Amino acid sequence: MTLPAIILVTGTDTGVGKTVTTAALAAVLRRMGRSVAVYKPCQSGAAAGDSDTAEVIRLAGAVTAETGVELQAPLAPVAAAAVDRKPLPPVAEHAGRIRELAGSHDHVLVEGAGGLLVELDSDGGTMAELGGLLGAAFVLVARPALGTLNHTALTLEALAARELQVLGIVLGSWPGCPDVVHHSNRQVLGTLTVPFLGAVPEQAAEMDPAAFRAEAAAWLNGLPA
Repeated sequence: MTLPAIILVTGTDTGVGKTVTTAALAAVLRRMGRSVAVYKPCQSGAAAGDSDTAEVIRLAGAVTAETGVELQAPLAPVAAAAVDRKPLPPVAEHAGRIRELAGSHDHVLVEGAGGLLVELDSDGGTMAELGGLLGAAFVLVARPALGTLNHTALTLEALAARELQVLGIVLGSWPGCPDVVHHSNRQVLGTLTVPFLGAVPEQAAEMDPAAFRAEAAAWLNGLPA
């Protein structure tokens, strides 16, 4: 499988390591000589300074990075927009901007909010719908701890039911001292029909950015060229 132009990064849950995985993907693509844009449809928690696109730039380096809409409260997009009394762009509008970015970059990485079926607009549009509009492939980020097999299976089932392509699975926060549960889960995930792309260390965001960029390819050694 070759890498598609548009890659959507979704998770089995919130806090599983989507942003750091997106940064690692961007770093690997840049080392391949590819031009990269990163797009975040909805950013919540802006009042506390949360900015996933800024974090990707810090870790991955010179990539184009845009946020569709910024929301102040650290809530799911629809709830945060209600607090802000701010309209949310429809998913189709995000798709249009992503297509524009794809016209001037080799790859566009799109980082979702929470999991696959979190609503991004007031009409129930989700990352799954965005993927369908774009004909894009998904990278699914999962946590390595107990419960991940069920959450991963459910998300893969939802993707398959919509006939959406899955590029592969990444463990987004691999512990420095993994226990038997972590090793067992990694082994099981590696046996699925969906490719296992690798695991990003849980402390990766604390690394020096130059070291992060240098090591990202080793973490995602299952990524096709």
